[in-house]
Amino acid sequence: MLRDEPAPDETATASWVVRDSDLASALSEGHRDSFPPVFATARMVALMELAAARVLAPLLEPGELSVGVHVDIVHTAATPAGATVTAQARYLGRDGKRYKFYIVVRDGGGEVGSGTHQRAVIQGGRLVEGAKRRNGV
Repeated sequence: MLRDEPAPDETATASWVVRDSDLASALSEGHRDSFPPVFATARMVALMELAAARVLAPLLEPGELSVGVHVDIVHTAATPAGATVTAQARYLGRDGKRYKFYIVVRDGGGEVGSGTHQRAVIQGGRLVEGAKRRNGV
């Protein structure tokens, strides 16, 4: 497992420019559901996970990965395509094998979402093989 634990309140960020494929409307293409052409909550969660993973990445042993196991977030403001969004993850500590984070996402207009996230450290190969067995692949 991790060589060390991140320092309390250690942070990392992740940013990207919102593309058409990041919009909620892109997630509903071909379906009868209709979503607005703004930054999708699912993509916001992905950005939050990336920022949290970056806090743990320097401490992982070869073959280890961190994976998201829980999110509790709110998405409070809309972001259009072309805007830059940035997630900042702050390490809160551990709860057993789970590493806890508080994450805030902002765009040029201010905060667009926030919440808590938990990650676990696993062996990458073991995870993939287990997923294949579980699905008979």
